[in-house]
Amino acid sequence: PEYVHRLPPCNHACPAGEDVQRWLYHAEEGNFRAAWEQIMQDNPLPAIMGRACYHPCESSCNRGRLDEAVSIHAVERFLGDLAIREGWPAPGCAPATGKRVLVVGAGPSGLSAAYHLARLGHRVTIREAGPLPGGMMRFGIPKYRLPREVLDAEVRRILDLGVTLALDAPIDDLPRAMAEGGFDACFAAIGAHLANRVQIPSADAGRVLDALTLLRETETGREPPRARRRGVVSGRGNTAMDAARTAKRLGAEETVIVYRRAREQMPAHAFELEEALEEGVVVRWLTTITGGTADGFQVERMRLDEQGWPQPT
Repeated sequence: PEYVHRLPPCNHACPAGEDVQRWLYHAEEGNFRAAWEQIMQDNPLPAIMGRACYHPCESSCNRGRLDEAVSIHAVERFLGDLAIREGWPAPGCAPATGKRVLVVGAGPSGLSAAYHLARLGHRVTIREAGPLPGGMMRFGIPKYRLPREVLDAEVRRILDLGVTLALDAPIDDLPRAMAEGGFDACFAAIGAHLANRVQIPSADAGRVLDALTLLRETETGREPPRARRRGVVSGRGNTAMDAARTAKRLGAEETVIVYRRAREQMPAHAFELEEALEEGVVVRWLTTITGGTADGFQVERMRLDEQGWPQPT
C-alpha cells in the first residue's frame, strides 16, 4: 500500500499557497479572527488579494461540480476588510535572531518577504527606489479595483512588525549597501515593470502610450494623461480593460477596444469585460490597427478562417 498526500484542489490552485479549506472552516463557524489569522500564516495581504486576485481557487473548487464554487474570493475580502476595521495586528514574531536582511523593492514580493522574515525574528529593512510602497499593486492596479486606503493599511501592518521602510532610496551598488548596513542577507524584489508593446506601423504619427505608463502616470499625477475626445486601446487582456476603464474615468468621451478575434477568444476575464461594457467602453471585434496617422489610426476588419485564425478582409 502507498499513502499519497495531496492538497485540496482549491489550495493547489492558490497562487499564494493559502490553506484555503482550513480558514474557510473557521469562517463558516463564525470565528472570523481565527480565519484571518490562518490566512496570515501564508499571505499578509488578504484585503488586497480579496480584490485583485482572479481566484483560480474557485475554478478548481470541488463544490463547482455540484452547483457553484464557494465564494472564496469574497470571503477573503470580507476577512481582510474586517481586520482593517478592527485593527487586528499581524501574528506575533519569533524571538530575535540577531540577523539583518535587506529587501530591495517594496512591491508585493518584497513586502511579503519582509513580513515572513520579520515573523521569523530577523530585522528587516526595505529600500524602495520609488516614492511610495506597493509596486504594481499601486502603479499597475487602478484605484477603483484597489482603494489606496486598503493598500496603505496592509502595508502599515507589515511595518508595525518592526520592518524599516526607506523610500526614494535606490541601490546602485548592492555589495556596498549590504556592507554599509551590516546585512547578513538580501532579497531582491525589483519587479518587472515592463509593458508589452504592440508594433504599429507609423505609430509615432499618433499619440501612443503603453498601458503601464498610462496607469502609472494616472496614479502619480506627475504628468496626467490628457483625456482626448476618443481613445483606442489595442489589447485583449485584463490590462487592456484597466486601461480602457481608466481612460473613461479621465474624461474620454469614447473609449474603443480593438481586438482582432471574436469575443469567445478574448483572454480577459469575463467579469472584467462585462464591467467595462457596463461603463460604456466599446469593443470592436475582428478589428486590428494597421498604422498611425496625424489624425488618428487606421483599422482593418478581420475574419476568422477555418482554423480560427484572424485574416484581413
